Amino acid sequence: MKTYLNREEVSEKEKWNLQDIYENETLWDADYRKVEESIKEIASYNDRITDAASLLTYLKLSEEMGSRYKKIYCYSMLLQDIDTRNTHGQMLLDKARQLGQKWSSATSFFMPFLLSLDEEVLKHYIAEEEGLQYFEKDLLESFSYKKHVLSKEKEEILAVFGESLSVPSQIFGMINNADIKFGLITNEDGQQVELTRGMYAKLIEHEEREKRKEAYKAYYQPYLSLKNTIATTFASAVKNNVKTSKLRNYPSALEKSLFSDRVPKEVYENLIAATRKNLPYMNKYMQYRKSKLGLDELHAYDLSVPLVADAAHEKISYDKAYEIMLEALKPLGQDYIDILKSFKEKRYVDVRETPGKRSGAYNLGLYGVHPFILLNHRDDLDSLFTLAHECGHAMHSYYSSKYQPQISAGYSIFVAEVASTVNEVLLIRYLLKTETESNKKEHLLNHFIDSFKGTFFTQVMFSEFEKTVHEKAEAGKALTLDLLNQIYEELFKAYNGSDLVVDEEVKYGWSRIPHFYRPFYVYKYATGFASAITIADKLLTGNTQDVEDYLQFLKSGSSEFPLELLKRTGVDLTVPDTIDHALSIFHSLVQEVISTYSTVS
Repeated sequence: MKTYLNREEVSEKEKWNLQDIYENETLWDADYRKVEESIKEIASYNDRITDAASLLTYLKLSEEMGSRYKKIYCYSMLLQDIDTRNTHGQMLLDKARQLGQKWSSATSFFMPFLLSLDEEVLKHYIAEEEGLQYFEKDLLESFSYKKHVLSKEKEEILAVFGESLSVPSQIFGMINNADIKFGLITNEDGQQVELTRGMYAKLIEHEEREKRKEAYKAYYQPYLSLKNTIATTFASAVKNNVKTSKLRNYPSALEKSLFSDRVPKEVYENLIAATRKNLPYMNKYMQYRKSKLGLDELHAYDLSVPLVADAAHEKISYDKAYEIMLEALKPLGQDYIDILKSFKEKRYVDVRETPGKRSGAYNLGLYGVHPFILLNHRDDLDSLFTLAHECGHAMHSYYSSKYQPQISAGYSIFVAEVASTVNEVLLIRYLLKTETESNKKEHLLNHFIDSFKGTFFTQVMFSEFEKTVHEKAEAGKALTLDLLNQIYEELFKAYNGSDLVVDEEVKYGWSRIPHFYRPFYVYKYATGFASAITIADKLLTGNTQDVEDYLQFLKSGSSEFPLELLKRTGVDLTVPDTIDHALSIFHSLVQEVISTYSTVS
């Protein structure tokens, strides 16, 4: 894998074309001024919405300017993520955030006003003014928030403090992406160099155990050095969430987070309970891993090293990865494949890791433009799976934007993780089916098991951590560094089995997770993974109706609540079948790899 010293070294075809949003920043400034000027106009509707016509005028202006603001913000965010150290990008993003705060404050009157109406009056308005039918679903849905919306004065105060409430997340983002400096490791020339995330991803899979251990220690070094700062930052984020949830009359912070998707808390709790029951199978896999590696002790830095070394180091270029992905996703139909092929040609993907670039990967769908995919591609198997994952998100964005009006084109993260993981499951099934070499097939089986571990079991562990921490805060417990460490360490031991030796760094694992600043987000990876297993199994039967049902799901945006959308694909998460099916697949994979490639029984 080539290491890029700067962005200029990367081929143009592997970089975003942000001109698809704004050809130049003069146009960004023009839109900024339009939104800024509209803030006074939008605020003037406070106490002036008196009939159906004025309600419609307000809603149309709000949607138009809201859409313009999204372009402003997305352009700024994408520019900043290219190089988080760039002060110009930081300035644009800060301006966009401030504008968003002003917009939020100007529109904060609307929800209290809407909920002050009698529902029958609102229905009369909708019947009277034809244009309001476009907004009907959202308007009537808003009444479910009636007991969670405060008075106009209190909503205005909350809007003013909105930016402050997001500060812990912003602080952690800057620490984690811009300021953090990892420890030193020894390169192939025997020189001491600073570890990067890209290097870590490679070294934690290194055959030499001391290399893995050195990288592991260096990776955790800054988190341990900043442990008190990060603990205070995270505790503040949790407390803000708990206080806001209580202020808005939710029974708990968990139920506040689940409410927008209308997901019963039992779905969350049952996920944890079902996973807990199946932890012995994970323990069995850990025993197998320890035996396969020939270790007396299994440590956290031994969990990512491939068990079939020569099969794991196969280089897969970005171009080759794209070809493999397209072949694997053929069960989704030619239209899906043709559209996905065009994403690469049209520069919707930012491919390479460069200094200062935001870590990880994501998809950002921008209505009226197109999806933008961020990668830090490393020319390996993991990067291939990341590509397939993010393209699943991007295709969901593309289809929803194409087939839904703006008001329902966005979709919940809950269903987003289904679309991305279906792609991953189809990919691993394709690779397992087409691979003829025994050692490579063994590697792929272990990869599938490790996908379960990372996307299902670990995310459920994270979900239980979030639930426990918020419950402690709700009970008035101080979220100290020691308490956070204790909770995380106990969960890590439970979810990884008794064969794993718990090093000092393990208990600080919570401190490096960005998703914890989006409360109760990570459980959706697990439900999405379980749902994807069921859906992919259906798609692979070749039944055209299953394909049509799934594509219709991708085209549905937020036209219904997530659980109802999933039912169209044959997945019902209110009953245990989907989770049980996924766990049964995990059992069979563990049994297959042990019975075929190990003496562990």
